[in-house]
Amino acid sequence: MEEQEFYDVKSKAKFKTTDYRLVEKKSKSKVSGKDVVRFFVVTKSPTGDYECWKVVSKDTAAKLK
Repeated sequence: MEEQEFYDVKSKAKFKTTDYRLVEKKSKSKVSGKDVVRFFVVTKSPTGDYECWKVVSKDTAAKLK
């Protein structure tokens, strides 16, 4: 897997990892009412018992699949 950089909001620190998963979420656009697909990479925080999420582009998501 390609290394990704995350920001841990609780510890206010950046970290890099290759241990993450790709998540696809669908929602309705508030403006047009159409379905919108967003891609995220998700990993466990190195400092706590919670996850860190990062939005990635459609192109990046295609590379990571």
